[in-house]
Amino acid sequence: SSSVLCVLLLRLLWSLVVPCAYLSLLLTLVLLLLLLGLRVWLHGRRKARRARDGGPAVAFFHPYCNAGGGGERVLWCSLRFYLLAPDTPGDSFVVYTGDQGVTGEQILEGARQRFNITLPRPVTFIFLRHQVLVEAASYPHFTLLGQSAGSMFLGWEALTAFVPDLYVDSMGYAFTLPIFRYLGGCRVASYVHYPTVSTDMLSVVRERNPRFNNSDFISRNPVLSAMKVVYYCCFALLYGLAGSCSDVIMVNSTWTLGHILALWRSPGRTSVVYPPCDVRAFLDVPKCHSVVSVGQFRPEKDHQLQIRAFRKLLDRKGDGPGGRESLRLVLIGGCRNQEDEDRVLMLRGLCQELGVADRVDFKLNIPFEELKRELVDATIGLHTMWNEHFGIGVVECMAAGTIVLAHKSGGPKLDIVVPHEGRQTGFLADSEDSYAAAMESILALSPWARLEIRRSARDSVSRFSDQEFEACFLSATESLMSKLER
Repeated sequence: SSSVLCVLLLRLLWSLVVPCAYLSLLLTLVLLLLLLGLRVWLHGRRKARRARDGGPAVAFFHPYCNAGGGGERVLWCSLRFYLLAPDTPGDSFVVYTGDQGVTGEQILEGARQRFNITLPRPVTFIFLRHQVLVEAASYPHFTLLGQSAGSMFLGWEALTAFVPDLYVDSMGYAFTLPIFRYLGGCRVASYVHYPTVSTDMLSVVRERNPRFNNSDFISRNPVLSAMKVVYYCCFALLYGLAGSCSDVIMVNSTWTLGHILALWRSPGRTSVVYPPCDVRAFLDVPKCHSVVSVGQFRPEKDHQLQIRAFRKLLDRKGDGPGGRESLRLVLIGGCRNQEDEDRVLMLRGLCQELGVADRVDFKLNIPFEELKRELVDATIGLHTMWNEHFGIGVVECMAAGTIVLAHKSGGPKLDIVVPHEGRQTGFLADSEDSYAAAMESILALSPWARLEIRRSARDSVSRFSDQEFEACFLSATESLMSKLER
């Protein structure tokens, strides 16, 4: 009887498996036909657009192109380079942006004021309506997964609005790459400022260290920490598959290169293209004397560490001559949204709490000329972000002649604050005490010793100039541009 029962169960299972298999095959076939139909439809739209415009189109995906950070400088310098290239007069250039409440002319004027960049001819802006899909605030939990899935929907909105020949993801939304490559039939390139997930993030969770992206309630719970490690590992696999779709991969630093090679596994298509810094604008100005920080008011920039370290410096200096009254901390940065503005209010409250509000100035969204003046007047350029992917603000400080004190990690440690021809170019630190001690040491240097460090730093930054960026960007993308039908 037991054998009969087993036979009946097997027949029942078989009767269920066969229809499920047929249904799966049918659904797969329907999905493939749907995807093929979408590709044919999009190809037809690109063909009609080319017939209308008379040439190929290059599109940059940059939902926050009006934000005013280092990533936006890469965008505008890339566009300026392409627009000035002798073999692209008939090409059209498009920027997909999610910025609302502004016009294309206002965005370009903002680029001129913030970065001293003027485009030689017009570009077209495609304004995307669903930027909220990539906002971190939209996903209080599983933020990376939510933003990545949201970027795919936003990428689909962009692709259906305009089908380019060459698609460039200049902001790091890797999950848009397969959509444009396989559905849109586009050639695709990517400029990676920092990996969405990294081995450093995994180590933070494994070691149960609380940080801005690892909440206390998770770091204190071994089960939740283990689950988050598994989540990160699965996400890293998907991220690597999406990123490997790129025909050309450019990364902004040695630190980013290491992570992208480990995740995307495409060494033959990957190269380092240092982001452009307008070093000439700072090299041509005279030098005076304070402590200045340049960076957007985002949590990872760790402005709290700057304020706390500055408080310790003031305590060390005391109230005598050359003490507290002779020192100021100037925090310069961009606010992208209400969340950033709330963060500035919190930082002002911290200054009040620590008793340094009278010695700390906040300067938000200032124009480029004012940024130059602030850097020229500073003695120390302060940077505190752990594992900063590159650090354009660090390079600007060095070019302006401030003595840089940067975090001992990431791009500043590996690419920027490194000896130049055997000479020191700046200082590195990684804690409140080490920052305070380093600032005290810098202020105690003789004018001659400070001048030597400034000279070495200024000599070293030419490798990060706009001209170097354009040459490396051309080298990386030349193969794609030459294949565009004209």
